[in-house]
Amino acid sequence: MELDEAIRRRRMCRNFSDRPVPPEVVDRLLDRARRAPSAGHSQGWAFVVLSGTEETGRFWSADSDPAWLDDPTLPGLVRAPVVVLPLCSAQIYLDRYSEPDKIAHGLTSAEAWPAPFWTVDVAFATMLLLLGAVEEGLGALFFGLRGDPERLRAEFGIPPQWQAIGAVSLGWRAEDDGPAGSARRGRRALDEVVHRGGW
Repeated sequence: MELDEAIRRRRMCRNFSDRPVPPEVVDRLLDRARRAPSAGHSQGWAFVVLSGTEETGRFWSADSDPAWLDDPTLPGLVRAPVVVLPLCSAQIYLDRYSEPDKIAHGLTSAEAWPAPFWTVDVAFATMLLLLGAVEEGLGALFFGLRGDPERLRAEFGIPPQWQAIGAVSLGWRAEDDGPAGSARRGRRALDEVVHRGGW
């Protein structure tokens, strides 16, 4: 598939079938994601991959409101057979920029960075995961976490220096997975978002 086609076809999926995703497909997606660019080639990302009803069920229990989970009209989001937690570590960047070839940049504390590149870089990696899902014929949804981060950390043994930026559900689209209501807003025109030569 051409990149332009993958970009055009990419949209968030909110209704999954419960058909399993083969582990080798998930591995291909993660291999693509790890090829994202990163400041200083720090690669300060990691992915917790939860597959199957038991593991994804633990995620939903740890991150969701129990009343939402008990709702009989629960959306098909929870049927996704794979949930990936993209994580980043600021410390990896601080350590990398304390090495001899980077120390002159003066980025040895989180406050010194003009933007949190650890978050930017894991977002790049997550976008590659989303585009890879299109190529594999899968649906994917990036969404924000709702629960107590410490509960999620404890449930899955995530070390303290790692922070989840959200979660990605992966799986086969359900037949009735139509565009979300927000999609009706359409995309802003190119001349609304591009300012050549200045604002």
